Amino acid sequence: MIEIRETTAEDLKNVQNLWADGDVMKFVGFPDGLHETDESMKEWLEWIDSLKPYGNHYSIYEDDVYCGEAFYSIDREHGNSASLDIKLFSFARGKGIATQALTYAIQEAFRNGADSVWVDPVPENHKAIALYERLGFERKDMPEHLIDPDEPVRSIYMELGKE
Repeated sequence: MIEIRETTAEDLKNVQNLWADGDVMKFVGFPDGLHETDESMKEWLEWIDSLKPYGNHYSIYEDDVYCGEAFYSIDREHGNSASLDIKLFSFARGKGIATQALTYAIQEAFRNGADSVWVDPVPENHKAIALYERLGFERKDMPEHLIDPDEPVRSIYMELGKE
């Protein structure tokens, strides 16, 4: 059984281990993983708590085994569009967990005021792109406010409207 719940202090070690996994983090620019201290994880959770209800982080479990995370954050300055993120350990992929968890995060974003949700996978992340397309996301031009003029655009912008 899949359980998706708001991340709490009890989940921090699991999130920390997820981020430290290079296979999980390679598509977000950390092929050797992201190694955070216990203190920085506590500070990160405080930041997550400060976002609510316009953002939230979820821990994903299958049969009480931690599988990964999902996240949304609504940008109220730019059309109430919410960024989404999902990461799963390799053992949890290909089982429908990502579909269920991302759908949950999308519903929560819309319930809390988002008019659209978006993702920006790198072109090499074929499985993620296929997942987003199955969920109805469409490729669109990257909004100007998301473009760093000092960096080339390396990702694909995909959006899903509330309707």
